[in-house]
Amino acid sequence: MASRAGPRATGTDGSDFQHRERVASHYQMSVALKSEIRKLNVVHLLIWVLMAAQVTVSQLSLVSHKVVASPYQWEYPYLLSIIPTVFCFLALPRNNISYLVISMISSGLVCIAPLIYGSMEMFPVAQQLYRHGKAYRFIFGFSAVSVMYLVIVIAVQVHAWQIYYSKKLLDQWFTSTQDKKKK
Repeated sequence: MASRAGPRATGTDGSDFQHRERVASHYQMSVALKSEIRKLNVVHLLIWVLMAAQVTVSQLSLVSHKVVASPYQWEYPYLLSIIPTVFCFLALPRNNISYLVISMISSGLVCIAPLIYGSMEMFPVAQQLYRHGKAYRFIFGFSAVSVMYLVIVIAVQVHAWQIYYSKKLLDQWFTSTQDKKKK
């Protein structure tokens, strides 16, 4: 075999690649989906750390409530959203189907549900802010409701994509499992 810069092997014109083995498409798809899920998990961890920092700083009164607003009620159950991410991180290296299913189901329960509740909880405050221009809670000078709605929008997208990619990954894993059973 020749190197990239060296001469070509004798007796070949470069068209003999057809017989070589290739990685099956479901394995390629599995690797791509795992990569996307890991990226989304990292984004979720960043959101979670920021949310946990806000709750911690507020509960321990490390700074004035004028600088960091006290947390809304939905933020406490959302802190449990680290659990599905841990299960997802545990599922990916060994293609553990049961951990991935637990991650998907618990994502709906402890990630999406608190976000939906939070958007409903904050709606009257947001309505007051946009009708009258009055905000009573602030996070570093910005209205807390605006900041938290931005967090909710980003978090819902992250969790929706996590669930979507996890479902596609499960389909890929089931495809490869079914192929192995047929042989």
